[in-house]
Amino acid sequence: MPFSESKKKTHENKTQLKFLTCGSVDDGKSTLIGRLLYDSGCLFDDQLSSLHRESWKKNMDGELDFSLLMEGFLAEREQGITIDIDVAYRYFETKNRKFIVADVPGHEQYTRNMVTGASNSEAAVVLLDARNGILPQTVRHTYIAVLLGIRHIALAVNKMDLVGWSRDIFDEISKDYESLMVKIKKLEHDTGELFVTCIPLSALKGNNVFARKDDTPWYSGPTLAEYLETLEPGGEKEKLKEKLKEKVKPFRMAVQWVNRPGASFRGYCGIIAEGTIRTGDDVVVLPSGQKNTVKSLIVSGKERNAAKKGEAAEISLTKETDISRGNFLSDARVVSDVTDHFRAVVVWMSENRLFPGREYLLKISNRTVLATVTEIRGKTSVETLSIEPAKTLAMNEIGIGNIKTGTPIVYEPYTENRELGGFILIDRVTNDTVGAGMIRYSLRRAANVTWHLFEITKEARARLMGQTPRVLWFTGLSGSGKSTVANLVDKKLFSMGLRSCVLDGDNVRHGLNKDLGFTEEDRVENIRRVAEVAKLMIDAGLIVLVAFISPFQKDREYARSLFAPGEFIEVFVDTSLEACEQRDPKGLYKKARIGEIPNFTGINAPYERPEHPELVVNGSGNAEEEAERIVHFLEGEGA
Repeated sequence: MPFSESKKKTHENKTQLKFLTCGSVDDGKSTLIGRLLYDSGCLFDDQLSSLHRESWKKNMDGELDFSLLMEGFLAEREQGITIDIDVAYRYFETKNRKFIVADVPGHEQYTRNMVTGASNSEAAVVLLDARNGILPQTVRHTYIAVLLGIRHIALAVNKMDLVGWSRDIFDEISKDYESLMVKIKKLEHDTGELFVTCIPLSALKGNNVFARKDDTPWYSGPTLAEYLETLEPGGEKEKLKEKLKEKVKPFRMAVQWVNRPGASFRGYCGIIAEGTIRTGDDVVVLPSGQKNTVKSLIVSGKERNAAKKGEAAEISLTKETDISRGNFLSDARVVSDVTDHFRAVVVWMSENRLFPGREYLLKISNRTVLATVTEIRGKTSVETLSIEPAKTLAMNEIGIGNIKTGTPIVYEPYTENRELGGFILIDRVTNDTVGAGMIRYSLRRAANVTWHLFEITKEARARLMGQTPRVLWFTGLSGSGKSTVANLVDKKLFSMGLRSCVLDGDNVRHGLNKDLGFTEEDRVENIRRVAEVAKLMIDAGLIVLVAFISPFQKDREYARSLFAPGEFIEVFVDTSLEACEQRDPKGLYKKARIGEIPNFTGINAPYERPEHPELVVNGSGNAEEEAERIVHFLEGEGA
């Protein structure tokens, strides 16, 4: 039956709250959400019929099993478990408010889904089983909720009916949870005030969800529904008013689209992230820093004098300015910061470890740039809620590190602005999202480090030498013949009067990289340093021959990304593992086979063959002929 006009108006005027439910496996999240949908009267007739039918099949005692409303697969019901692989969003409303609830998986391997749910929520309902108390996943989800900016948390102590509605058990759990919040507050000292409410309930029976019953005469706090209906996401009412008096957030908007219906009009479109904008206001375009003034505003197809946070607006400016998607409009009185090097918290989501030195795509707001994690400063232990030393991050681990972007980005600390402080990291090869992060602060020294441009260019130096700078990157297994072939090429170039230099893996480890071992993270850093040195040599006009095992495709791709198109030539010295073992000039393979050398490429560490090398060298063939072929290739390329 369609809404009457009065009901429709009442529905549209209701406030909306986004919250998530989380906690450990089988603590009752699905049952609780099902109960909220049922008691709020937001189920359709066919859903009610299915609920009654499936509940009867399951227990035949007439008691409704509300978890069935959330389970999507028959196989899960047959096994008696719920397996979530994503965040499920449900919608319901009461007479006072509309709600969007995110149901977050309880399994540890789906921590990344917790990040997704928390990043879009204003409050969290953390469930725990009263019989079990606080579990590691309770701690993990609470910490991530706080980390992602949630300040209002309801601890729903569920299944109280199974502990006889014991006040002592509830009080003990509440006390333990308050102690947990104190530890989190110390660890994340910039979170601001946290508001925690503990509620004893039974999602299955409905006690203290919507209805109050006689089982908890000792509890005088709100039911869960009352808590959600009266919650002020920005803080307690009086504190919120005081905060707003002290500081009105300045205007911020990312440009998502430039509208050019004709030659005489340009409109810059986006959703206002913070503050209010009015015609006549001065703005700054970032990152360029150009100043301008708002000429007109269009919201929902109508011209207006002002637009506020959350509204989709089209802004025209008084002066012609070079603005495109990815730029940012900021209040000229309080301009957003710009940085290319910052400290951040990173939640790692990929099965492949995060190693400093590897290059990713970083997406923040509507802008995507190249970025490198330059250093891991430590990782958070969920068990102890302390920072532990770390060089890498594994899947679901939370770390603190430094990130360098290829071009400056507009940012604000995540605690002040989620849109301008939150980002994701994307694998450049697979395009998978591998990490999510929250910016804490800019490393100010980055703003004081500038790239100096000198008058004598790379091209001028190359002309003086009569050659074209190139990097020949020789890759292959240990003993494949990389250094042998590179040495022969170097000799031939020298005899031709060309200036070249060889960077050999073993030789570099005697000096520049003598502090590095052979773990995967050290190998990544080994290649990063050598690639940067090779780039400096290219700028000097030289032909650089790099002979490194460089076993990982991502690291070779990173090295390639430092050079201009055509400057990087990957040479794959293709020699079988059997042939390399037979040569074994240093006896390394024998030691690796008996376990004396860990992380040895080809034996107990992987080697990823090049996918599209410019040259493939037969490592078992005539080295002199292979070197001659490489030189001919260079001559054809203009060396």
